[in-house]
Amino acid sequence: MGQSDFTHALLDPAAAIPNGVIDPQGLPTPKRFAVYRNNVAVSLTDALEAAFPVIVKLVGPEFFRAMVGVYLRQYPPTSPLMMFYGDQMPDFLKTFEPAQKIPYLPDIARLEQAMRQSYHAADAQPIQPSVLQDMPPDQLMGSYLHLAPAVRVISSPWPIYAIWQFNMAADAPKPEMRAEDVLITRPEYDPYLTLLPPGATLFLEASKDMSFGEAYEQATKIVPDFDLTSTLGALIAGGAITAISEIPK
Repeated sequence: MGQSDFTHALLDPAAAIPNGVIDPQGLPTPKRFAVYRNNVAVSLTDALEAAFPVIVKLVGPEFFRAMVGVYLRQYPPTSPLMMFYGDQMPDFLKTFEPAQKIPYLPDIARLEQAMRQSYHAADAQPIQPSVLQDMPPDQLMGSYLHLAPAVRVISSPWPIYAIWQFNMAADAPKPEMRAEDVLITRPEYDPYLTLLPPGATLFLEASKDMSFGEAYEQATKIVPDFDLTSTLGALIAGGAITAISEIPK
């Protein structure tokens, strides 16, 4: 019996008990293995329910548990760290036929997965807002933004920010069907979501390799009325900027 055979039998309730699973007397132990298999499935399901609370609300707990039963067999854990289990959920939801009636599920899963990654990212000390405010414009335009490890940006053709808020925040308005980009920061202990203005994602992506001025020019080529002020305000409020230097990343 190989490890892969054991894993397959452990995660598939229809699979036969693998050869070699015996008690101290050398007899097969189907009941004990069934209990162990159930406990593993329950633990993994609980971990995924905690990781994707909005997905659970959108599809319902019963549907989610049945869906996870399929997911477990396709994507067994590869690490003992359960805080990272579920990385393949967005891709899984793209092809899981019973979930196709809710086309924005994969992007909601991407958002929730990014929030989890942000939560567990390394700490970083943000700059003081005065550093940015006091920098001469010419110097700023030639400098490079350095962002905290917890920062994530998720773009979607669906209103993922509004859907998340509607399911997680009291009195949130009903989502309007439109594209939304979301900034995830971690100003304190928990991830914080901010709805980005048009062009902000272009600016932030360009900032990975370009100077501030070059990234701004790149964004305004596509979105002429790009709101730089609100974008910087969201970054500062989220403690997302760790340095502004003349040295590229």
